[in-house]
Amino acid sequence: MSSDLRFFEFLKERIGLDVTSVGPALIERAVRQRAAAQQMGTSDEYWQCLQGSRDEQQALIESVIVPETWFFRYPESFATLAKLALKRLAEINGMRALRILSLPCSTGEEPYSIAMALFDAGLAPHQFKVEGLDVSPLSIERAKRALYGKNSFRGQHTDFRERHFSAEDDVYRLSERVREQVRLQVGNLLDPMLLANEPAYDFVFCRNLLIYFDQPTQKQVFEVLKRLTHVDGVLFIGPAEGSLLGRLGMRSIGIPQSFAFKRHREPEPEPLPAFIASPLPESLPVRSVPPSPVRSRPFSTGAASVLGASVEKDSNTDAAALLANIATLANEGKSPEARAACEQYLRSHEPVAQVFYWLGLLSDVAGNALEAQGFYRKALYLQPQHPEALMHLAVLLASQGDAVGARRLQERAARSERAADSERKR
Repeated sequence: MSSDLRFFEFLKERIGLDVTSVGPALIERAVRQRAAAQQMGTSDEYWQCLQGSRDEQQALIESVIVPETWFFRYPESFATLAKLALKRLAEINGMRALRILSLPCSTGEEPYSIAMALFDAGLAPHQFKVEGLDVSPLSIERAKRALYGKNSFRGQHTDFRERHFSAEDDVYRLSERVREQVRLQVGNLLDPMLLANEPAYDFVFCRNLLIYFDQPTQKQVFEVLKRLTHVDGVLFIGPAEGSLLGRLGMRSIGIPQSFAFKRHREPEPEPLPAFIASPLPESLPVRSVPPSPVRSRPFSTGAASVLGASVEKDSNTDAAALLANIATLANEGKSPEARAACEQYLRSHEPVAQVFYWLGLLSDVAGNALEAQGFYRKALYLQPQHPEALMHLAVLLASQGDAVGARRLQERAARSERAADSERKR
């Protein structure tokens, strides 16, 4: 039942999801679960139910949206925002408040991080306002409650929690001061009239979303983002989306790990893709997310679960410690140290796909697409169905104009996900 293409088309139309970007297995599983919840035995029965119920349409969308985000994800982006905000206030002589937009904002961690970063940089409440939009009403409601568990606080640097949160049993409540700076509402980026009557924003955060769309949808959404971003504004995107923005007429501002882009002042024949890193798809297309839903974040310490047979057989404590250290260093933005840890691992242990995959990500972040491509291919040599390496190499090939090669890798990744899903059912 769940392989019915009508459901794929429905999700593409409503939220822009390109099934090849996540693999059909995830969508099929969501359809099966919703059909069972509605006690529908056939695809036609559930399809009729879906067409006749707005609530069920939203329920299916929610079922393929798995929020996976945390405060101050990509910390260099927020440090860069703070510096640029002070500069922008000077440019406009403080004549108005800065306008910042976060979309999709998921359960609120990103827009609240923006507000905390600006407060910590010394800005006063009247100097900035933040807006957060998401296609999910459930996520917006959670964001408005502003109660967060430990999973929303990751990494070693969580001192902001002491300044801006109060502990309540096993959760943390965000301060009213921060909450008052952020307005949250439901909105769909596929709507060409989204925020049409609002002035442009000085800074826009839209991360790990475009990678889940096909090319026509990417261009459609980019036009909306360009309209929302002030001509002198900055657009913060996900690490994997730099090459796309380069092709669409924007350029990196040149601050490593910030993933920040501005418009070209003059057209250039060959815009350089400054940042072409792996997708961080902790979330689906309507998430910061990236997001990814069944995939771990690129440098996750949990990634050891997909290292392949060579790592599973190696129970050496030193190897496991090195792998965990690589993930920690990379997540903290310490790329040189993370690269050195990868090289140390390869000198002292058997090569594994995940280490080459990490080296590929680090090369992407550094703007070295050719080197990244080589590392991804090494990862796939050791583990031919490594899902993240397949998808991220596909992104690189697509950015270089090799649409056929990119699609071939996407299809391999989709087959790999279907096989993994089938294995999990046994």
